[in-house]
Amino acid sequence: MSKEQTFLKFFEVLSEQALDEADNLLAPQAEFYFPKTQPLVGKNRILKFLKIFFRQYPELSFTVVRVIRQGDQAAVHWTNRGMNRRKEPYENEGVTILEMENGKISFISDFFKNTEKW
Repeated sequence: MSKEQTFLKFFEVLSEQALDEADNLLAPQAEFYFPKTQPLVGKNRILKFLKIFFRQYPELSFTVVRVIRQGDQAAVHWTNRGMNRRKEPYENEGVTILEMENGKISFISDFFKNTEKW
């Protein structure tokens, strides 16, 4: 899988909430920086966070608008839409910075347009 395919696959996995596939994409010591949370270091902590996140947003799909890639790094502009656990509609837009190391995603940092829900 090419680097760009890996970056795109990450968002497919999020839309499908396929955390076992996310496990295959992440480096063991990956870092995740999510707005209004402490940095998450380590694949297992990231997967645990995503599991909790998807309990809050059981319906959420991502659409990749564009990918700007430079070597092992990419900025992915996305939109998302879905429902939270109370069946209230949710949508947002943002950019995620991703980095790869040895074929695995090693760094994730999210920037949202709307952080009020957090």
